[in-house]
Amino acid sequence: MQVGMVGLGKMGMNLVANMRDHDIEVVAFDLNDQARTEVGQYQARAVASLDALVMSLASPRIIWSMVPAGKPTDATINQLAKLLRPGDIVIDGGNSYYQDSIKRSQLLAEEGIHFFDVGTSGGMAGARANGNFMIGGDQTQFAKIEPLFKAIAAPGGYLYTGPAGSGHYLKMVHNGIEYGMMQAIGEGFDVLAHSPYDYDNEAVAKMWNNGSVIRSWLMELAGNAFSNDADLEKIQGIMHSSGEGAWTVEEALRLHVATPVIASALMMRYRSEAADTMTGKVVAALRNQFGGHAVDPTTGKQGGK
Repeated sequence: MQVGMVGLGKMGMNLVANMRDHDIEVVAFDLNDQARTEVGQYQARAVASLDALVMSLASPRIIWSMVPAGKPTDATINQLAKLLRPGDIVIDGGNSYYQDSIKRSQLLAEEGIHFFDVGTSGGMAGARANGNFMIGGDQTQFAKIEPLFKAIAAPGGYLYTGPAGSGHYLKMVHNGIEYGMMQAIGEGFDVLAHSPYDYDNEAVAKMWNNGSVIRSWLMELAGNAFSNDADLEKIQGIMHSSGEGAWTVEEALRLHVATPVIASALMMRYRSEAADTMTGKVVAALRNQFGGHAVDPTTGKQGGK
């Protein structure tokens, strides 16, 4: 199998490595010269333009776009629509809004090009090995790309979800759930930080992750974060938001579905930009652990005891 990868950021680079581990031939493109050089360590061939990428792939082509959602993805899709041929396949593995994915599918369909919107979960580690993928698009074409996902996903870690838009819709809701889960973990450790007891946060997180009802990968990552910074004193409690939580709440409002936990978690992210809390520190640390998202450093000490 042969895949063209567009975008060699944290996720794209790791996906290339994952594919190469399974003997999938990869031709890669990124605007950044250094990224194009670095991808060579995985025995993937880098090219300097989208045109060259398309020309390097045998027909029917499979091209995976892993660029930021919004205008960068629009620009990539629009250019590919002009370069590709009927029967080729485009995969958008970024965190795109599902309505945008429906429009992109329609745009490419006019050229006879098949489109799959793929929600990608598992963070950088999942991209590197045993990822999780939610796949929307034409079911009649899915068989052509299923071997790719069978290779790079965790066992049972991929699902064909329905027509165009359904993959990114499912990832949107997934991320809304993630907001709520991280907020709850952060709030729990905030209570501990203000308690009269001198808890070892790392020990608590690791103990909770062995046999307790709340064990999870997020709790494991909390333990990792506390092992690096026992009270998260080195970072500010600013919880940046990349949009999916807001999209989930907006969709819930449209559907008249109550989602108070997700909505509250979203509001707390906005609040964190004005008030530094232990909750914010934990959530910021978790986002950094699984996705490499930036944290804001600080030299101040979080109060509580």
